[in-house]
Amino acid sequence: VIQKLLSTNAHLGRRVAAHHFKIYSHGSRNAMTIIDSDKTLICLRNACSFIGELVRHKARFIFVNTNTLFDDIIDQMTKTIGCRNDTSWRLGGFLTNSSSPRKFRGRNKKLNLTAIQPPDCVVIFDTARKSSVIQEAAKLQIPIVGLVDSSMPWDIYKKITYPIPANDSVQFVY
Repeated sequence: VIQKLLSTNAHLGRRVAAHHFKIYSHGSRNAMTIIDSDKTLICLRNACSFIGELVRHKARFIFVNTNTLFDDIIDQMTKTIGCRNDTSWRLGGFLTNSSSPRKFRGRNKKLNLTAIQPPDCVVIFDTARKSSVIQEAAKLQIPIVGLVDSSMPWDIYKKITYPIPANDSVQFVY
């Protein structure tokens, strides 16, 4: 497994790690963080164990993705675990404001949305771009599983329940 992590460049961060990320780093080279693959594997196993437990209890998930290259794998995952691939998260305030009937009645009617139950877990592939979703999920105390890179700010990083330290490249995700 470690060889696979190394071959996909999961161990290469974007830039020298912020102080809070140093627990996952092995060092730096050419102004890039070298992420410790052993720690990535431990975090990945913890996240998979958590998701597996939720799947056994038929939990609801929302998969958050901004990279269209990940769409195929998200479709495969949602079919495998038997959950709905809900892309409505792209609407700002979807999690926190879904139960506000007056304010969002017109928009929800237009988009054919109804008030939804919040998910039991949010899985985020591109945590650097989706800090608003992280903020909303944290506000509702929904567990978050996400790929984190060395450049992630502390205020966002601390809200991710199951961080997976890795380069969020397409090679690693597949």
